[in-house]
Amino acid sequence: MTFLAKPKLHHPGLPTNALGFNRRDYEGAISTLCAGCGHDSISAGIIQACFELDLPPHRIAKLSGIGCSSKTPAYFLGSSHGFNSVHGRMPSVLTGANLANRDLIYLGVSGDGDSASIGFGQFAHSIRRSVNMTYVVENNGVYGLTKGQFSATSDKGSKSKKGVANTDQAIDLVSVALQLGASFVARSFSGDKHQLIPILKAALTHQGSAFIDVISPCVAFNNHPGSTKSFDYVRAHNEAVNSLDLILERDEIVADYQPGTVELVTQHDGSVLKLRKLAEHYDPSDRLSAMTYLQQRQAAGEIVTGVLYVDPEAGDLHEHLDTTATPLNQLGDAALVPGAAALAAINASLR
Repeated sequence: MTFLAKPKLHHPGLPTNALGFNRRDYEGAISTLCAGCGHDSISAGIIQACFELDLPPHRIAKLSGIGCSSKTPAYFLGSSHGFNSVHGRMPSVLTGANLANRDLIYLGVSGDGDSASIGFGQFAHSIRRSVNMTYVVENNGVYGLTKGQFSATSDKGSKSKKGVANTDQAIDLVSVALQLGASFVARSFSGDKHQLIPILKAALTHQGSAFIDVISPCVAFNNHPGSTKSFDYVRAHNEAVNSLDLILERDEIVADYQPGTVELVTQHDGSVLKLRKLAEHYDPSDRLSAMTYLQQRQAAGEIVTGVLYVDPEAGDLHEHLDTTATPLNQLGDAALVPGAAALAAINASLR
């Protein structure tokens, strides 16, 4: 795979974050996706979120599978660790990397074909195991690399670019993530950076499985009348359950919000997720209510966006397995090879 590097030159007056990095330091190669692709907007959102969170690029591990979406890690965080796996297998690679080195921040990027079809089982197990990660699905409802066939997330009745209607029921990855026990579940739209960036920031600081489904229209094959994943359709049918911001504990931030109800959710790292409720009686801490609300709005033809569910007290896979606090890749032979006596004791306990 060939990438086009961006020039290193930049304006000396660019603002920097607490680490001394400017936004350009979080960029990657020049995108080779179609002009106007929603995936590029998501990449820009990830860049901005990491810049604003003052995340050291060398502490981030970005992983992906196969597809247009899985190409995007080349376009952001060029100084971070990266691994492009095979089709649908990103979650298991991420899980293994997380178990080996818990000190990194894990960002998995996938697509609707990569996660809802060949990788559906991998997606499910990584979520139910509470792997500490941010899992982003760039959802355009088509197989863009193979000329626009319907994917498993294409809505029943939606039409292809050639006018053919989809007859299969769609898989709603947000509903599945809620059922599987994800402790942070959100949906956003690639064309709404004011909503997407705070959601990405909140997910990156969340402890546990954070899942974000981002509707990302395919300008080549799925941005026409009849598509339910087009820019116009999502804008016309968007039902935002909250507007939000992330307040870092070390900073005092005064947000300019319209009058209404505010809910503050303190996460493990001390950051505060600030949710302003827009949907009447919506409670982002009630998993069952979130699932019910999704079904109700879906029946009304609406696409629900925002933070749909968050559990600030959730644990992760390391806590459940009671793994060592020292990353496995930092353990010496004495810990990794305890000897024959220790192995005999383990075998005896299993008899």
